[in-house]
Amino acid sequence: MSTQAGRLSVTELARCEHCAVLRVSGELDQNCEQFFLRAIGSLVLSGHRHLVLDVTALTFCDSRGLNCLLAARWLLQRREGMLLLAGPGRRLSDLLVQTASNELLPSHSTVSQALKVLPRHHRPVWPPPAHDGEGAAEPPATCTADGEAGQ
Repeated sequence: MSTQAGRLSVTELARCEHCAVLRVSGELDQNCEQFFLRAIGSLVLSGHRHLVLDVTALTFCDSRGLNCLLAARWLLQRREGMLLLAGPGRRLSDLLVQTASNELLPSHSTVSQALKVLPRHHRPVWPPPAHDGEGAAEPPATCTADGEAGQ
C-alpha cells in the first residue's frame, strides 16, 4: 500500500454469498472516487448485498469520499442490503457526525461487531482463516493519483 497522496487501496478480506469485508486504505477523494465506485459496484453486481468496510487505515475522506460511501449505501439498500463501517478514525467519525451521515452509515469499532448486525447466514467466516502459503495472493487493487486502477 502506498502512503503517497491521492492513493487508495481496496483489499478483500473475506466474503461469502451475501457479504464481503473490504479494507479501504489511503485517501478516498475525487482522485479515486471512480475506482472506489467501480470496485463496490462489481461486488454488488456479483451478488453481495452487504458490505463491511474496514476503514481503520483510511487516512483521508473528504466530501467526495463521503458521497462515495453514501452512493454505495444507496446501491446496497436498493438490493435490501447494508453498508457498515468498521473502525472509523476520529476524522471520519467527525465528518459523519458533522454531516448527520452517522445515522445513514452505521459505524462499529471492529469488523466483528459490524458483522454481528447481519443475520448469521449472511456473514462470512471472521476472522478469515490464515493463509497456508500455497499459491500467490492477489495484490490489492490500488488507485493512482490520476484515478486509474492498477495493481
